[in-house]
Amino acid sequence: MISVVIPVRDEEQSVEPLLEELAETLDPLGDWEAIFVDDGSTDGTFAALTHLHAERTNVRIVRLRRNFGKAAALQAGFGQAEGDVIVTMDGDGQDDPNEIPRLLAKLDEGYDLVSGWKTKRRDPLSRRLPSKVFNGVTSRMSGLRLHDMNCGLKAYRADVVRGMRIYGELHRYIPVLAHYRGYRVAELAVNHRPREHGRSRYGT
Repeated sequence: MISVVIPVRDEEQSVEPLLEELAETLDPLGDWEAIFVDDGSTDGTFAALTHLHAERTNVRIVRLRRNFGKAAALQAGFGQAEGDVIVTMDGDGQDDPNEIPRLLAKLDEGYDLVSGWKTKRRDPLSRRLPSKVFNGVTSRMSGLRLHDMNCGLKAYRADVVRGMRIYGELHRYIPVLAHYRGYRVAELAVNHRPREHGRSRYGT
């Protein structure tokens, strides 16, 4: 089974169209589940998720008491995931669900983690520039040469993340942590879409 872990914060307008796209992409592949982690939303996100849960048995919701940040949201989602493959993606609609089969195919080549690479990032320069610096410095210091460490769209074999504790800003370094533990890490160019609703709730 494929588990898709999606941290969301104030994404009331994005969650339903995102789920529709996931269903269109993943239903033909077999069993899958979507685990939405509501990271302290203050809008109608939780109500929207509750509605989706009532409509589809494979939609699960984790609601955090307040905004703990992306690392904590991912950790909570990993703890609930039942699949042997876990996919992570952002809940704002910028990550393209149609890329998931390509990530899974790359895993099947013998990799344990496949990280997306937003070759044409649809974000303002104020987000792209710090991200570029972060990726360059982290790649040089870690020895893991990736263009886009922090892309939210990734696919993992479940044992990669189930033995991992992430908190603070460690979600940015998951490929490095996996690499240090001997897992095989690959990168794949993926489509990145413009944000249609609201503004970003997480950093670079």
